[in-house]
Amino acid sequence: MQSYSTDHIRNVVLLSHCGAGKTSLSEAMLFTSGAIPRLGRVDDGSSTSDFDPDEIKRKISISLSVLPCEWSGNKINILDAPGYADFVAGAVAGVAVSDAAIIVICAASGIEVGTELMWKLADGKALPRFIFINKMDRENADFNRVVEQVQKRFGRHCVPLAMPIGAHSAFDGVVDLLSMKAHKKDKKVEDVPATVEPQAKALREKLVEAVAELDDELTMKYLDGQEIAADELKRGLVQGVKGGKLIPILTGSALQNLGAAGLLDAICEYLPSPQEVAPPEAVNANTQQPEAIKADESAPLSALVFMTSADPFVGRVTHFRVYSGTISSNSQVWNSSKGQMERIGQLFMFRGKTQEAVPKVIAGDIGAVGKLAVTVTGDTLAVKERPVKLAPIVFPDPIYSVALHPKTKTDVDKLGTVLPRLAEEDPTLRVHKDTETGETILSGMGDTHVEVLAERMQRKFGVGVRLEIPKVPYRETITTKVEAEHKHKKQTGGHGQYGHVLIRVEPLPRGTGFEFADEVVGGAVPRNFIPAVEKGVMEARHEGVLARYPIVDVKVTLYDGSSHPVDSSEMSFKIAAAQALKKAFSQGSAVLLEPIMKMKIMVPDAFTGDIISDLNTKRARVMGMMQEGGLQVIDAQAPLAEVQRYAVDLRSITQGRGTYTMEFDHYEEVPSFQAQKIIEARAEEKEKDKEKA
Repeated sequence: MQSYSTDHIRNVVLLSHCGAGKTSLSEAMLFTSGAIPRLGRVDDGSSTSDFDPDEIKRKISISLSVLPCEWSGNKINILDAPGYADFVAGAVAGVAVSDAAIIVICAASGIEVGTELMWKLADGKALPRFIFINKMDRENADFNRVVEQVQKRFGRHCVPLAMPIGAHSAFDGVVDLLSMKAHKKDKKVEDVPATVEPQAKALREKLVEAVAELDDELTMKYLDGQEIAADELKRGLVQGVKGGKLIPILTGSALQNLGAAGLLDAICEYLPSPQEVAPPEAVNANTQQPEAIKADESAPLSALVFMTSADPFVGRVTHFRVYSGTISSNSQVWNSSKGQMERIGQLFMFRGKTQEAVPKVIAGDIGAVGKLAVTVTGDTLAVKERPVKLAPIVFPDPIYSVALHPKTKTDVDKLGTVLPRLAEEDPTLRVHKDTETGETILSGMGDTHVEVLAERMQRKFGVGVRLEIPKVPYRETITTKVEAEHKHKKQTGGHGQYGHVLIRVEPLPRGTGFEFADEVVGGAVPRNFIPAVEKGVMEARHEGVLARYPIVDVKVTLYDGSSHPVDSSEMSFKIAAAQALKKAFSQGSAVLLEPIMKMKIMVPDAFTGDIISDLNTKRARVMGMMQEGGLQVIDAQAPLAEVQRYAVDLRSITQGRGTYTMEFDHYEEVPSFQAQKIIEARAEEKEKDKEKA
């Protein structure tokens, strides 16, 4: 691939609802531009973008793909982002490093949940964009209906720049409304067919009107009935698109490779180069003062790492976008985020899984390098003399957790090294060890996300795991004050064992924890044995009497006891204290406590009733509701045991339109009918553990 200057580079992210045909469209663009020799298909697993075995199996994009191609003297970096909500990290990264977006909509399905989600992502960075109405060859394809939907949902400034000739099996080509030429199936360029000419003229008139409204001079011309010249129209269109005031609608069929050439032309003509967009925010890592970033290859280097992937040949691969300066192969750069020097080996440019070695990557372009030591997604690469830090990409927090149970002893040993590698690749993945339940918890964006990760562990690293719902960390406490006594007395040959304690156990307010106090007077329990009593109590509190869960929110007071001058020992008093605590709990109205989560659920108004009904079935309490940004925000509290799969339930109820956040709030007593089930289940679990041992 030849080298291009910064003003001849375009970075464009393809966004859509899952299944609208982004990947097929990127394939058509690559084939049309000559970047690939044949047109691959998602259905048979031969597309350039979806090359991962998981993507081929599921026929969906899972990771962001960078697909460079050349067209009309420009280099276009197409970023094919996943449309499925579980893999939103790829879309977030793609939007972060792109200068424009193409929202792909299916001509039959119209605007879907993912379309709205991706539109919001593009709005978040104020990206200039096109809409591409794809699949005009599909049954029930209706260009006019989708245009109407788009204008109603996203605004009247979305105007057709192209229109289809026919639909479904009669789809025969695309009309360019600016040149009024028809681009047919057989690649011929003809005059507009008489059958669609009236509609084409009407749409062109609306396009001219929309462009004229953006410029006072053109407005006067239009109102006076004067003809607006093609170059004036194009100039107005360029300004409108780059300024975000106009969103052109294009159309075609990716599978039939109709409309891809027109889209490539429009990208080069109307979308901004890296020099024409607002520079990213940056601060000096040393002084924390703002730094100006200029998209110039001779300026000091600043590059943002937006993706880390594992390549079977190169190892760990770091993908970056250069915002200023130049990064060269076999050089050194400064990682401003880590404050460390990083050695750069051979630079690459990837197209799907194929890679091409390059000597350098300049401002505005996207590249990759293998085997970096400390650099991860979100880091800034710069020069030590000007250690700028670009704002890192903000990824959403994971919302769905599972417990990983290795299938074999070998899998247990490997898991510790495999999980950090997966977390490097995926910023929406979290892994932690639950110290209470002993489980390894994997958190992601949904059930499909964690299933794919488990499959990847098996395929890439040979680690087999079972995915299960995590155990709930219940607690035990008492509700009444109680006193208990235990005398540990054992006579064997030689010294015996003697420890005698009397303790008082009383409930504390929720969330207080566990306290130990000593009120012994007159040396009934010698001072040197009191730490042993405390130790016995502290160890015993890890297993309550109801279901062997930790004891919390109680105060244990040692107030009396007795000792033996020869047989008493630390061990004797430790055992006596532990047994006394168990006795106290057996007679002190012990209850189970469960974690209560604080939830914030954001849904469109239409789903509010269904959400409230569902929360009622989950023993949840609605704490309040308010309108925010066109959505209904529901504040609720619910037991963790009832909402561990809430990501799946919410998606089902709202067809994917709802989002939520959840965090631990407090512990609360479990209702008695529920507590009995938990106690029985825990007894079974402990029995099984005994059998295994």
